[in-house]
Amino acid sequence: MARMRVLIVLALALTAGSVLAFATYNIVQKGPQGGATVPTSPVVVAASDLAIGAELKPTDLKVVQWPSTAMPAGAIATAEEIVGRGLVMPVIENEPILPMKLASKEAGAGLPPVIPPGLRAMSVRVNEVIGVAGYVLPGTRVDVIATVNPSDKTSDMTSKVILTDVQVLAAGTKLEQDGDGDKPMAVSVVTLLVNPDESERLTLASGEGKIQLALRNPLDKDAPATRGARAAVLVGSPAPAPAARQAASRRAAVPAPAPAAAVVVEPTTVEMIRGDKRAREVVQSEQ
Repeated sequence: MARMRVLIVLALALTAGSVLAFATYNIVQKGPQGGATVPTSPVVVAASDLAIGAELKPTDLKVVQWPSTAMPAGAIATAEEIVGRGLVMPVIENEPILPMKLASKEAGAGLPPVIPPGLRAMSVRVNEVIGVAGYVLPGTRVDVIATVNPSDKTSDMTSKVILTDVQVLAAGTKLEQDGDGDKPMAVSVVTLLVNPDESERLTLASGEGKIQLALRNPLDKDAPATRGARAAVLVGSPAPAPAARQAASRRAAVPAPAPAAAVVVEPTTVEMIRGDKRAREVVQSEQ
């Protein structure tokens, strides 16, 4: 009897399981086929990492389907629109190519389209000392110190900060740093981004004396005014300020006034006649 009960319970369990599986199968088959689709649009992206100044080639680009609801503003749909144009910003792989990262069609590629309007790119010769041991790299900022001698006197040799917070546009022919930003780069020329007035001062300093680059923290925007340094300062005898020297020169050029002449006061006399005699007596004035 107990064995019969076990068989009956087992048969009922199998029947219930079969009914449940069949019902689940029917529900799945009657449901919607496939997942929900998201509308997409074509977008041109970078096929690999691209450096600033690079000229875009067909192999540098690819077209992917991008969700239409999250399209970047100004996204480009066909690669033919931008082939041959230069980049003014670096781009990483699979990043959309946007108009703000592209130079104009007439600007070409390389260094020229990277220069902002109103500024100029000027190159100066450097060595391991002037280039701060190779740490003057694209994107860093420097001060420019000039050492010149306005006369033939050694005592007039002067060092002065002539430019502050200048951006380094290129080191050698590289427009951006390598992957390892801490790695120094030995170059003989660096290119600085300056305005026309600064370009004149930089040219004069390079031709008439020597220049030195001073690397600075990019977050430090202060530009303290300096008086410059002369050789006398190095031995503890500061040279007089230009204004003081000019005042001393003017005082030396003005002749000293001549001493006033002594004033001679004639005594007061009175003529007295006594009979046939005449006499003069000095009258003493009371003080």
